[in-house]
Amino acid sequence: MQTFTALADPTRRKIVELLAEKEMSAGDIVELFDVSAPAISQHLKVLRDASLVKVRVEGQKRMHSLDVSGIRELEVWLNHMKRFWNLQLDRLEKELRADLSSSTPKAKPVISPRAPRQKP
Repeated sequence: MQTFTALADPTRRKIVELLAEKEMSAGDIVELFDVSAPAISQHLKVLRDASLVKVRVEGQKRMHSLDVSGIRELEVWLNHMKRFWNLQLDRLEKELRADLSSSTPKAKPVISPRAPRQKP
């Protein structure tokens, strides 16, 4: 999945976090990092290719924002994995409970004798 490759880089993850807050121009993004403009441009290209960022032209500027389709794809995959692991963990719990109940002898309940009643 290209999305995870794109998000593996900490600079790209930070760019995604910034764009989750607001739309930004490439120049605004460059100012927030200690890397060159061409490096940020390359990061933005990787994010666009992974459908995590989209760009629109506004006069002389290119405005970048999150691409919901890429985020949605990531969410669908994560939900699938969550369902898979929940099912696996439920099965494991069932097996452990079955093993525990079959290997542990049932203890008889302890009945404490009643104290004799006192007559008033």
